[in-house]
Amino acid sequence: MSIDFNIPTLETERLLLRAMRLEDFEPMAGFFASARAEFVGGPVTPEMTWRQLAAELGHWALRGFGRWTLEEKDTGQAVGIVGLWYPLGFPEHELGWDLYDGATGKGYATEAGRAARDYAYSTLGWTTLISLIAEGNTGSEGVARRLGAAPEKPFVHERFGEAMIWRHPGPEAL
Repeated sequence: MSIDFNIPTLETERLLLRAMRLEDFEPMAGFFASARAEFVGGPVTPEMTWRQLAAELGHWALRGFGRWTLEEKDTGQAVGIVGLWYPLGFPEHELGWDLYDGATGKGYATEAGRAARDYAYSTLGWTTLISLIAEGNTGSEGVARRLGAAPEKPFVHERFGEAMIWRHPGPEAL
């Protein structure tokens, strides 16, 4: 059996949201090896990052949606991962973002998050989205607020532990 899938490219003012590629492994491994990955299961070894890269691509094949590599249009540099995620163990479809070192504070997560959410609502026909945010992850809380999301209730994930479910406004509210 073969699985065919197509990962669309989205474009914002400053970013491309594109399919992950093999050359994205190094910046991704740098992120997942650092303390910046503490809220998403890190730090981890390069071998575990390789598995994460495969899981990200596999999610597209299995679910028909997933997360994109964020690429700065001006530099061509991979600066993070943003997109739609619904692996086993998550309560609902999630909008998630991880920015690599040097990419924070520029509004990239908000810009790309808005594009991914628009895709979920306009192309996939979804009516709601959440973001799971670990306690103490004030950067992600700020992004969620800028996207109009609000904390709803706690959730405990078997691997990541306690998080807060942040509910995004539905398409009718945007």
